[in-house]
Amino acid sequence: MDKNTVIGFILIALILFGFTFFESSQRRKALEQQRIQDSIALANSPVRDSIVQDGTVPAGADIAAVVSETPAIYKDTLLQASHEAEGQILTLENELIRLDFTTKGAQPYSAQLKKYSSYGGGELFLFKEGAAEYAVSVYAGQYLRTSDFNFSVAESSDTSLVFRLPFSGGGYMEQRYTLLPGSYNVRNQLSFVGMQDVIPRNVGSVDVDFIVTVPRLEKGYKNESQYSKLNYYFQGEKKPVEIGRGRSSSKSIGNRLNWVAFQQQFFSAILYSPKEFANGEVAIQFFPEADPDHNLMTCSARMRSDFHHGSEVVIPFEFYFGPNHFNTLKSFDRKYEKIIPLGGSLVGWFTRYAIIPMFNLFSRFISNFGLIILLMTLVIKLVVFPLTYKSFSSSAKMQVLKPEIEKINAKYPKQEDAMKKQQATMDLYKRAGVNAMGGCLPTLLTFPILWAMFRFFPASIELRQQPFLWCDDLSAYDSILDYGVRIPILGDHLSLFALLMAVVMWLYSKMTTANQAASNDPTASSMKFMTLWMMPIMMFFICNNLSAALSYYYLLSQLIAIIQTWVIKKFFVHPDKILAKLKESEGKPLPKSKWQERLEMAQKMQQQQLREQQKKQQRR
Repeated sequence: MDKNTVIGFILIALILFGFTFFESSQRRKALEQQRIQDSIALANSPVRDSIVQDGTVPAGADIAAVVSETPAIYKDTLLQASHEAEGQILTLENELIRLDFTTKGAQPYSAQLKKYSSYGGGELFLFKEGAAEYAVSVYAGQYLRTSDFNFSVAESSDTSLVFRLPFSGGGYMEQRYTLLPGSYNVRNQLSFVGMQDVIPRNVGSVDVDFIVTVPRLEKGYKNESQYSKLNYYFQGEKKPVEIGRGRSSSKSIGNRLNWVAFQQQFFSAILYSPKEFANGEVAIQFFPEADPDHNLMTCSARMRSDFHHGSEVVIPFEFYFGPNHFNTLKSFDRKYEKIIPLGGSLVGWFTRYAIIPMFNLFSRFISNFGLIILLMTLVIKLVVFPLTYKSFSSSAKMQVLKPEIEKINAKYPKQEDAMKKQQATMDLYKRAGVNAMGGCLPTLLTFPILWAMFRFFPASIELRQQPFLWCDDLSAYDSILDYGVRIPILGDHLSLFALLMAVVMWLYSKMTTANQAASNDPTASSMKFMTLWMMPIMMFFICNNLSAALSYYYLLSQLIAIIQTWVIKKFFVHPDKILAKLKESEGKPLPKSKWQERLEMAQKMQQQQLREQQKKQQRR
């Protein structure tokens, strides 16, 4: 490279540097002139007074100076000022709920339910300070998100708050919240006023983000997390779709939907759109049990709502921050009550139209919920007793026939005589007037009831923190011994109600299996072992971590069944009459039922197959 080339490069560099410096200087002068003009316009604007009075910017401060402290993010200087200003907290409350709102984003800041307390006696916050975000995003020359701006307070009263975000062009965005006395429902009206020239005509939607971190509120983490979930509902459907139940999950929703609910075991935050959301994405994330902040889960709903242009665009929403109380949720007539897990069609029907009305009726006159559960158990047992009497009676009669059954077992000891033994047993039952299949009837009748109770008690907010005997909360497990270490399947405690329930179940099984004669059939022995030992042990492990009310109900149910069986055996079954009837029918032919005819046919076919197998073996 020669000297002339080097000089040429140096001159080019000097020219470029000088041109850049000149352009930068001119740009700074233009921005300073614009800043001064905006400052004058803002000082003469009526919006300035409201901003100063509301504490957005300290009184007497130079707003333009505040704007220029940091590089401008937003083209609109009013938006820039709102972005940089600090927020303040305002409150709406009634006798049921206290809601704090922050002007930063014009959104709920915390929600306290006054008539409830968290486990341990502390105040119950559905979400604590700053643990929720409700943000609206819209394109207005720039992508704007309400949580980035500090709104001014346009109106404040005992029942409503109105927040506004002004634009330099004269329009504003408004968030209005209304809380009526005696209600957990909060009406929210999102408005865009005078913004028809700010929001482009091709913008057809706004994004609505609702995110809540719910703290742990109950005694047991496992039970609370398993009954906590996220629900979303499509208009016209019978029930909402759910995700969660102790497992983190997410879902993209391509169809229009009506509402989304963040459901803790006994409390919910619900966002409802009367005009429906166009689509959205929902997610639920559970915290580990050892979370240092004692949080349960974070739920999020990122929804899209239709936007129709005009001089004043109003998009209504509603929030519900309250308990999962069946009648309260049902009063909205929006299928809110369907978030409560009451079972499928049959079980849910029984729970809604039998269990809940009976529970509410007793609750009107009795304050002790342990006594209410006892009365409910007695009523249910009395109602089904006419149907179960025949079954209990057949079970008692079979105990009288036990010696005769043992004779039949001795007569047919071989496995190949199983069909003969079964036919002889059926003949014996028929001559004695015993329905051998009657023992299945109580199980079939009581199973839907037991399942209904299994779903009802852990989800019933009425039982929450209600003490009974040694139990401090019927909706959670009762603990008489805490191990301090978690044992697989069993947990870290011992539930006395679950233990008593398992013992009584064993006693009842012992009573019913005592009617069965000894048998060489391995299948019968296996079934007896399952009934006598495995079922009580398995039920203990299941119920040890579940609602104490559930274990208590199962305990009462088994005790009443034992008493019923004893009463029937003592006063309604007469062994001498049964044996006399049996002796009287000896030697007399019995009419054969179709089932007996099919049994004899199967027996003949079995014998024929055995003979053919023996012939084949002899030929070999």
